[in-house]
Amino acid sequence: MAIPIYMMPGMAASPAIFENIDLDGSKYELHLLQWKIPGKDETLTDYASRMLEDVIHENPVLLGVSFGGVLVQEMAKQIAHKKLIIVSSIKTRAEMPRRMRVSGKLKLYGIAPVSIFKNMDQWPKYAPSSKLKHKAELYRKYLSVNDPRYLNWAIKQMVCWDQQVPPKDIVHIHGTADPVFPYKYIKDCITIKGGTHIMILTKFKWFNEHLPEIIGN
Repeated sequence: MAIPIYMMPGMAASPAIFENIDLDGSKYELHLLQWKIPGKDETLTDYASRMLEDVIHENPVLLGVSFGGVLVQEMAKQIAHKKLIIVSSIKTRAEMPRRMRVSGKLKLYGIAPVSIFKNMDQWPKYAPSSKLKHKAELYRKYLSVNDPRYLNWAIKQMVCWDQQVPPKDIVHIHGTADPVFPYKYIKDCITIKGGTHIMILTKFKWFNEHLPEIIGN
């Protein structure tokens, strides 16, 4: 029987970020999760419970990127799982860059300009150069959630996340050139040299080669 792998994209991101992950279909069954719009004052714990409604297999592998890595850790607290894997993410608040910790402590998340995501479809039209237009197209493709309710909630949950002790069974994969969660703050991880915050896209060959070994039989 194929091992079910549930994959959670990063903040506001589409499951399309996993489009290049190609594992042996006879051994692994990929299930791509999507962000839901949170309820008013919904906690991250309650949101994780709601996300688990889409997990229909017992003892799955949970894999999350960035804020999705935070979410799968909360999901893993509520179900038995074969493996917990995070990519370009953090395991504890101590691994969070100082600016994020300060934002959470001072409640600066409330002034984030999330409204700029509302007209994401129009970004390529207004890009002043071909290079910026290409970047805008990529953002439009891979950042699919532009609802301010979700964005405000997600930013708050991220900067206020207060986990102090990492899960014992976690596998953390991190790049040395990650500008969002700098490598210097990260401990006990599998290192990808030159990997950036979007290395699930840019280093997909590494993941295709090494994920089977990490997941096991």
